[in-house]
Amino acid sequence: MFRAAQLLRGTKRLVGPKTASPTCLIVSDFSTTSNLQRLAGKVAVITGAASGIGKATAEEFIKNGAKVILADIQDDLGHSVAASLGPDATYTHCDVTDESQLAAAVDLAVSRHGHLDILHSNAGIAGGLPQDDVTRLDLADFDRVMAVNARPAMAAIKHAARVMAPRGTGCVVCTASSAGVVPVPALATYSVSKSAVIAVVRAMAEPMARRGLRVNAVSPGATRTPMLLRELPRIAAVSQGMSAELTRLVDEDVDSDSVAVMLEPEDIARAAVYLASDDARYVNGHNMVVDAGYSVHKGAEKN
Repeated sequence: MFRAAQLLRGTKRLVGPKTASPTCLIVSDFSTTSNLQRLAGKVAVITGAASGIGKATAEEFIKNGAKVILADIQDDLGHSVAASLGPDATYTHCDVTDESQLAAAVDLAVSRHGHLDILHSNAGIAGGLPQDDVTRLDLADFDRVMAVNARPAMAAIKHAARVMAPRGTGCVVCTASSAGVVPVPALATYSVSKSAVIAVVRAMAEPMARRGLRVNAVSPGATRTPMLLRELPRIAAVSQGMSAELTRLVDEDVDSDSVAVMLEPEDIARAAVYLASDDARYVNGHNMVVDAGYSVHKGAEKN
């Protein structure tokens, strides 16, 4: 990782030129003005962009000045979302289990906009149930979850680097999960797949840095997405390992002294904006956990 940091320091400076005033430097580099477009001029591909975190990220990317290719298998929904986002959004069909389709989404971004700066590998599935009964574990389903959740992270890095390396700039952001940090027994297969995503990001950080590129992960906690709202009742019904607290979060407000928080997709999207922006130019191989500290405090005794 030290070698990766050296390589990134050797790349060109990504922020504006220095000025004579330290105050100006602070304003230029760290301003949080609401109308600041942190991704101005950048081109992004987002997989799983028709709903949930992917859709919210597309909205935030465009709000911050990017042009976005929305890649998904939900064609009607994807076209509708792209139309609602305006001329800076384009939808394309992409099944991430097929490497050629992911490569085609990357090539579409380059052919339409001339280059690619960001690839957000976000598509994912929860998998079949139960996952916490080892004697009934469906290994075919395990393979399917890994094919959708884990393998595309490596494919995304491969094809992003293919078109970004000649320019020596660009980044990949992979959606992992806090379940990949602290496994959720009710979602054992899903937890394994997201742990693999984090491992891919860490392993590929140095090879990406050799080309002036970056790769990072964002790990959401429980987030109010269509997938979670659909899957949580099923998990709770069949798995004794499902946390009653997380189930309650779907329908109820959280007490101020509770560690668990139900996040919104926009919370994760804003983290992705940071990782994709030049503000994170020296952030590489990092897993940004966005779960209000739940994974840190999980299992701690209550006072």
